[in-house]
Amino acid sequence: MSSEGSSSLHRTLAILRALGSDDAAEQGGLGVVEVARRVGREKTQVSRALKALDRVGLVERDTGTRCYRLGWQVFTLASNAGRPRLLAKAPPVLRSVVNLLQERVHLTVLTEGGALTVLSERPSRAVQATGWVGRVVPLHTTSSGRALLFDHSEEEVRRLLADAPFPAPGPAGAQDMTDFLRRLDRAREAGHARVEEEFEAGLVAVAAPVRDFRGRVTAAVNVSGPAWRMSHDLDRAARITCSAAHCISRTMAGLPPAASAPPDVNHDRRTDR
Repeated sequence: MSSEGSSSLHRTLAILRALGSDDAAEQGGLGVVEVARRVGREKTQVSRALKALDRVGLVERDTGTRCYRLGWQVFTLASNAGRPRLLAKAPPVLRSVVNLLQERVHLTVLTEGGALTVLSERPSRAVQATGWVGRVVPLHTTSSGRALLFDHSEEEVRRLLADAPFPAPGPAGAQDMTDFLRRLDRAREAGHARVEEEFEAGLVAVAAPVRDFRGRVTAAVNVSGPAWRMSHDLDRAARITCSAAHCISRTMAGLPPAASAPPDVNHDRRTDR
């Protein structure tokens, strides 16, 4: 490797380490000037490097604060973005939900473009038509998107959904921003989000937020399936999904899991279809 290439690599790693620091995460990101100060490089060099990293999803820029933070593509590339525990500990919990509900289960995170799937588990009977990991879905029509917005203020939600098309495309989708905010408030009160034919006709889903050690929403567990199979038992699906999210949240907080599988599993096995 040339000295120029080595210098560029070191600069990139230094930038990622700066954005992955605890205080950067607490602040929600760092501005270009601050990143340049921390890595000891010229602002123009750092700015170019950040834009290149943004293009490939390794960092992302907050459109409101104009600060950069680590991007969730770091997780999908199986690299260490500061929270490897999420990807390491969530799969067995998701599989237990699949075993109970026999529906597809996802773990999603928030990006500027929507809700990004970082983990996906499916029942053995399901046909794998398309890969879900790496797929981004809209925030305003999905249960995962709604759960990921639980901690956001109305102003933040309006900014994130400024370009969202209303009325939503599904037959039962939100008609406008005011309608969506009402639905979001109801989901917060319930502790989980559910959508019935908002994303597309015939599809229903439930989701619950996963919280980190600070109590902040960091991901969402969601279960989706055809309305003819799930609609009659969404309450049960919501209870199991919330329990799964709670299990993962305990792990993210450094606490032992409440059980080897989501709470209510033993109860629900007696009523499993």
